[in-house]
Amino acid sequence: MCSPIPFLQLTSTIRIRYKIGATSEVTMQKGGKGFTFVELIRRRTGFSLVEVVMVVLFIGILAVIAIPRLNMAVVSRYKAEATAKKIATDLRRVRGLAISDAANNTEGFSLRMLGPGPYTGYEIVNLDTEATVDSHAIDSEVTVVSLADEFNFGPLGNLTTTNTQLTVSAEGKTFTINIIRATGTIKCIES
Repeated sequence: MCSPIPFLQLTSTIRIRYKIGATSEVTMQKGGKGFTFVELIRRRTGFSLVEVVMVVLFIGILAVIAIPRLNMAVVSRYKAEATAKKIATDLRRVRGLAISDAANNTEGFSLRMLGPGPYTGYEIVNLDTEATVDSHAIDSEVTVVSLADEFNFGPLGNLTTTNTQLTVSAEGKTFTINIIRATGTIKCIES
């Protein structure tokens, strides 16, 4: 004998995506007297904890790989440039103080380098009272050398010491600060 043919069930599914991120599924099923529609709506309102953890983990792995590959020599070169410009600015400041206080201070002002060469810092000193006006440290990655430890400016703004040059360098980048003795003009040149 032949077994009866089971009842055929026809099913069709349509998936609809909306602009806001929601998804609908409409299923048509052939039932006893017609079609029935089943709609399943799933709205997405945020990220799950697993997704957030995976993204943070991925960014962390990239950071671990990328940070050691950064070229720290470039940073040191910029530190040399910043230090050279800071020293040149402070030399101009010392000259300006000597000129502006000329009526009360006949000795002038000085920029004194601290520590044995290479220097660890410098200070601005009033030569009349020997009072320190300001002081600055030099980054350990930057080398600053000169033939003399002191740059004195008289009341007319002229350099009264014999040394007229200072060299600032780090990681292959060198700056030379030159001072014209007669006028006290300061120039910072990349070598």
